[in-house]
Amino acid sequence: MADRQNRVGSKFGGGGVSSTQQSERERKERLRELALETIDLAKDPYLMRNHLGTYECKLCLTLHTNEANYLSHTQGKKHQAGLARRAAMEAKLARQKGETDVMMPLKSALQSTRSASKVKIGRPGYEVSKSRDPQSNERCLTFELHYPELDDPKSRQPRHRFMSAYEQRVETPPDRNYQYLLVACDPYETVAFKIPNEPINRGEGKFVTNWDTTGKVFTLTLHFVEGQSASQEQ
Repeated sequence: MADRQNRVGSKFGGGGVSSTQQSERERKERLRELALETIDLAKDPYLMRNHLGTYECKLCLTLHTNEANYLSHTQGKKHQAGLARRAAMEAKLARQKGETDVMMPLKSALQSTRSASKVKIGRPGYEVSKSRDPQSNERCLTFELHYPELDDPKSRQPRHRFMSAYEQRVETPPDRNYQYLLVACDPYETVAFKIPNEPINRGEGKFVTNWDTTGKVFTLTLHFVEGQSASQEQ
């Protein structure tokens, strides 16, 4: 324990009056000791030892003479504020990345336990075309996906299903005006297309799929029921 009985303003035999500087040093020492017990510096992405043997904080761009000094820095307001800003920026980038509506990989959708441990080739090439039925004037979408590196096209036919906005976890909050068409073909990544959440015509010739085993091309064509929204259907 520090000797405080001879400090200015203290009575004989008393503990003494601790100065502001001393209290701050003791607080930092307590934080450093706590950090030593809880933080693994080997896993700290912001700690870097330079050629001079001193330590740098890549987040705050500060220099530190030793690990203990760096640990004290990590418990301070500047470093904690930097961590908060970095977390907010990464969350914003994640939201922006999730807002793309052309195509997105959904890791958990339509993946079997058997294929989860295998290395994925990547996303298939794709083409999307829009048109209207000349007779019914219904809007039509055609999806063409290419799987050129598939080794056994006869036994690995692509599968598809529709997913509601409330099932997916990529875009938040979910938009009930859209749904997702998922297409899976192992070992390619499962991909999803964001389409309007409107009734789909399941009549003859209105919803057609085709798997070309020679060209390794999967084609799906669908028609939306003209003049009927999803809310009207319910």
